[in-house]
Amino acid sequence: MEISFTKMHGLGNDFIVINTFDGPVELKAEQIRQLADRHFGVGFDQLLLVGPPQRDGADVNYRIYNSDGGEVAQCGNGARCIAAYLHDRGIVTSPEIRAETYNGLLILHRLDDGQVRVNMGVPRLEPGDIPMKAVQRASSYQINIEGESLEFMAVSMGNPHAVLVVEDVLTTPVGELGPKIQRDTMFPEGVNVGFMQIIDPANIRLRVYERGAGETLACGSGACAAVVAGCLQGKLDENVNVALNGGHLLVSWRGEGEPVYITGPATFVYEGRLNL
Repeated sequence: MEISFTKMHGLGNDFIVINTFDGPVELKAEQIRQLADRHFGVGFDQLLLVGPPQRDGADVNYRIYNSDGGEVAQCGNGARCIAAYLHDRGIVTSPEIRAETYNGLLILHRLDDGQVRVNMGVPRLEPGDIPMKAVQRASSYQINIEGESLEFMAVSMGNPHAVLVVEDVLTTPVGELGPKIQRDTMFPEGVNVGFMQIIDPANIRLRVYERGAGETLACGSGACAAVVAGCLQGKLDENVNVALNGGHLLVSWRGEGEPVYITGPATFVYEGRLNL
């Protein structure tokens, strides 16, 4: 089977986009892992499939697979790339795109300057919705990692996030702590682990260790989760500039019951064809 793909990235969080409007494309987890290999394949953090909608009220259907082959529900950087892709190909010409995902409907807005603003939905804060093993909702939680008690905040942006506040993200052992927290039995479906350094109420630095991908240069849903967590503790403003290793995102949240908005760029890299 031969398929065409487009390589894209959002602040270094990179993807291949595969168009399924002309026909379905089914990939096994092993094939996705092979394609994601940065030495023997194309190399990417996530694979994005975009095709015709499956329900009324949506413009497209959008599916996300991590580099380990597992399907996930949310990816903010990927959503921006999908919006740019659809506009560039003339598939959707309206500034607003309604994309159905595994987790529900995403609203994408292509701005005049080429950036994309995504309505990421209302964050979920109850432990059962994240999901996470806890008796009841709390402002923060404790987890024991090899005898050390760590404090974190928990948010679901359609995918689970644990957010830790650290003094300096550059010296934090993300590659060591991330997988240990991620695999803890407290999180039955695993968890994306964010390490947030608060510079001031309008600026944070963030590194994220993602499920199925490891640490990435940027994580859109992770940026949303970090801002929500910081706002709930009264440490952040309504609009926050999030500095990630790959660049900057603007995250806006008005408070509980309101959706989170994320704004940032989407970049085309190259086109290619694959023989599977």
